Amino acid sequence: MKQLQSFEYQLYDDISQLEEKDAALLQAARTVTAEAYAPYSNFRVGAVIRLANGQQVSGTNQENASFPAGICAERTALSAATVLYPNIPIDTIAISYHNLNGSSGHPISPCGICRQSLAEYEQRLQQPIRLILSGQSGQVYVIAAAGQLLPLSFSAKDME
Repeated sequence: MKQLQSFEYQLYDDISQLEEKDAALLQAARTVTAEAYAPYSNFRVGAVIRLANGQQVSGTNQENASFPAGICAERTALSAATVLYPNIPIDTIAISYHNLNGSSGHPISPCGICRQSLAEYEQRLQQPIRLILSGQSGQVYVIAAAGQLLPLSFSAKDME
């Protein structure tokens, strides 16, 4: 059997174990979940991007009664960053959530379309995007590159 890719991540017990700038980014993602528009799922997601130039851009999930017309927090933040700061690489993205119907105390991971979008952004700007994943409390995962979440991603090279 061949192994395609190994998956490594750092695990922290809580936000207090992160470096100050990473803790601040995660706290911003936790806070921005309050701005999500999620009247159907009650699952509010916030994403805050720290760009290579130090600027931050945030996004939240935006649901729509005409499902699947909504958009995830990660892609909202990616779109805003691309428009506001074209061609500036993303250093790190922190993603958090607030589940109004249940627990928000463990990390979650981006959905498939967000994984694909993050992987393409990495490929386009030739720089890995660190991920910080956590809920409103509890453990924190730090992943060195978003592409690790999608080892067999579809890319522009596949269309050559």
